[in-house]
Amino acid sequence: MQTPTNITIKGILGILMSCLDEKNKKRVISLGMGDPTAYSCFTTTHLVQDSVLQTLESHKFNGYSPTIGLPQTRKAISEYLSKDLPYKLTPDDVYITAGCTQAIEVAISILAKPNANILVPKPGFPIYELCAAFRNVEIRHFNLIPEKEWEVDLEEVNALVDHNTVAIVIINPGNPCGNVYTYQHLKKIAETAKKHKILVIADEVYGHLAFGENPFVAMGVFGSMVPILTLGSLSKRWIVPGWRLGWFVTADPNGIFKNAKNIERLKKYFDICGGPATFIQAAVPRILEDTKEVFFTRTLSILKNTSDICFRKIQEIPCLTCPQKPQGAMAVMVKVKLNVPLLKDISDDIDFCFKLAKEESVILLPGLTVGLKNWVRVTFAADPSSLEEALDRVKSFCLKHSHQQKVHIDLI
Repeated sequence: MQTPTNITIKGILGILMSCLDEKNKKRVISLGMGDPTAYSCFTTTHLVQDSVLQTLESHKFNGYSPTIGLPQTRKAISEYLSKDLPYKLTPDDVYITAGCTQAIEVAISILAKPNANILVPKPGFPIYELCAAFRNVEIRHFNLIPEKEWEVDLEEVNALVDHNTVAIVIINPGNPCGNVYTYQHLKKIAETAKKHKILVIADEVYGHLAFGENPFVAMGVFGSMVPILTLGSLSKRWIVPGWRLGWFVTADPNGIFKNAKNIERLKKYFDICGGPATFIQAAVPRILEDTKEVFFTRTLSILKNTSDICFRKIQEIPCLTCPQKPQGAMAVMVKVKLNVPLLKDISDDIDFCFKLAKEESVILLPGLTVGLKNWVRVTFAADPSSLEEALDRVKSFCLKHSHQQKVHIDLI
């Protein structure tokens, strides 16, 4: 069987689902996939759906769009993102992609050259490694520090950079850690990138999904210091991941990256890429301009509540520890304590997740999948009752395995 180090998150979750015990009558609760639409408390707005219906029923958007995206869509996204920046983006800075995943693929492909390497966080999102492997780009991992709210280990970054390093990836708000970086920390990252003359790939697919002490700060704020490639999508903030509407944006007001050669290469690359459906692109201007703030406030309120529940319930489970309360995004990393009297018959995070799925019908993502052995990723974008029930089952699972060890000792 393939190991989680060479398959996608969806792949390992599929394997976990396949090992469920059919004799187990408990309903399956998945806290493994970051798809909030799986739970009825997370729904998009009527305006969003109506906007797509309008463009579809207009019969004006059944043909191909320009390969880089509809002009009105690019304009709307440039205006939307410019609200967070000290300068104005233009429509020419925006390229429409099939979700943030394709934006990642574009970024890696455009930066690929012989012997190139890119710095990627650990833990992080494994799509970067998969895309890099196809382009023969070396991935070098830098650690995020759990005791410091998952900040980037900048000393390690400095040690990893060499003359072949082309970019550093920053995911904020953080997937899989649930962290939100401060302005000060992001500035230090930008200064480090400038010192080494490398780009910053700012993965902001969870942009504005911040509900803790730290507000969301767009990395593009530092675009005048160092070129930023901003990646994002509608999927998380508007709760429509299946629409696959994303963007690749050059936040580079000084034109360091945006030279004629790079722009021509970008346009040619998009000529061979298939973007999102034209009628969905056409709905974006109305979606971005007319969505009411109350919708975003409601989503953040639910996430704040479920993140609080998640953190509290994990603290009640002896074999798990969560170093930081989530401040944003939809998931958090939790350490599995294997060096305590509990869980003596659990070998690692993979074993933990497979046995948990089989015995309790609860799906968690093994940490090794995102680069951190003996941790698990827990998605809290779930309805409160399901989240509580799932974590109660995790607690029972841990206690049961502790009890089995105690019985074994007594028999000896």
